Amino acid sequence: MKKVDRDGQDVASLDGLIEEITVDAYGDDEKLWAFRQAFEDNIAVPCDAFVIGEPVSVMEFDYDGNARRGLTARVRREDGSEHVVAASEVVLLPRTAGARYLAAYRKWLGLEPDPPEATTATRSKRQHKATSADLDLSGSIELVALSVKETAARCRLLGSDRVITLRASRLWDVVPGEIVVVTPRKQWSYAGHPYLSGEIESTRLDVTALGLVPLTLEDQGTWNPDEHYWGEEGEPIEEWAKPIIARGPRQAFEMEQVMPGRDSDDLDTDPITESNDLKDAGDGAGSHKILMELCQTDLRCLDAHAHLGNFVFDHGPADAIRHYEAGLRIGDLSLADNFDGLLPWGHIDNRPFLRCMRGFGLCLWRLGRFEEAERVFDRMLWLNPSDNQGVRVLIDAVRARTAWEDGREER
Repeated sequence: MKKVDRDGQDVASLDGLIEEITVDAYGDDEKLWAFRQAFEDNIAVPCDAFVIGEPVSVMEFDYDGNARRGLTARVRREDGSEHVVAASEVVLLPRTAGARYLAAYRKWLGLEPDPPEATTATRSKRQHKATSADLDLSGSIELVALSVKETAARCRLLGSDRVITLRASRLWDVVPGEIVVVTPRKQWSYAGHPYLSGEIESTRLDVTALGLVPLTLEDQGTWNPDEHYWGEEGEPIEEWAKPIIARGPRQAFEMEQVMPGRDSDDLDTDPITESNDLKDAGDGAGSHKILMELCQTDLRCLDAHAHLGNFVFDHGPADAIRHYEAGLRIGDLSLADNFDGLLPWGHIDNRPFLRCMRGFGLCLWRLGRFEEAERVFDRMLWLNPSDNQGVRVLIDAVRARTAWEDGREER
């Protein structure tokens, strides 16, 4: 598999881009001029960016002939003040042409393609704000829901990274990750933050339109069914396992887990654990707030979607399934249609994706969508033959078209 960085850049292709930019240049000075010209030709300014986590607008890139200083960027903060910073400190929006050229420049400097702050996960981060110039109130506006409260939803404009707060009725029917179509009524700003009011026309789930960077997959080596435990010697192989064994060895992978605010060296900083602790203590609102904050920071936090689904699973499967499916489809962005590998539960970063999938399958079963539930559970067994989630028990009831209320005791 190709090695990619956190912005989805093909790291090997950056070498080719560097060669393309500097092919006719000799010495560092000429190469810096070549990069400056490449920036001018391929990065439209002004553009949104971040510098040490602060949202800014890049007004221009420049090179003054000082090779030790390198390329610089003139940036404007939200308060209107302007500053000159090293171009290598600028973080552009992921998956843009500009991000690719900046990554190539940093790699040429001998730095990581992404600055350290680009990969630092915090539970909340500052974001670019939508302006009146970004909105056309004469027609419908499409927003991406990031987090939802009772009376307001934090959203971003579809096709943009700029955020706005939506005030509308029916917000209870909005799920993070969905696209919300709004008939606008009024736009205003309060305390420096933009707001929009209107009526919700419709919602839909279309993760391919969200512009998300797919979660990376790390190769974990070859899984061999001959080395897998299928039961005690002499016991018959279960029917579900036979085609998996017959398929033979396959590659195993671990999916990147995005968890804003977690310090891998300090387990007490895990926000999912914190959310669960609050829920167990009876503070459902506080628990729910943490999960929404995680989605607002990064919609690729699959565990937040899974636990939001868990919140409403018992009394509202038709609502829960939308949370599970949002997480599942975002994870699916990393998997090709013909993906034939494994995502074993034993690699813990696979667990959020598998939790979303199991919740999705259970909701399908509860809603009487047996064929879809069967396909989901069958796929889970192929992804994780160890079946740590007990899918092999569920799938028999689903295949028998046993209604949820009759089959739930078998779970």
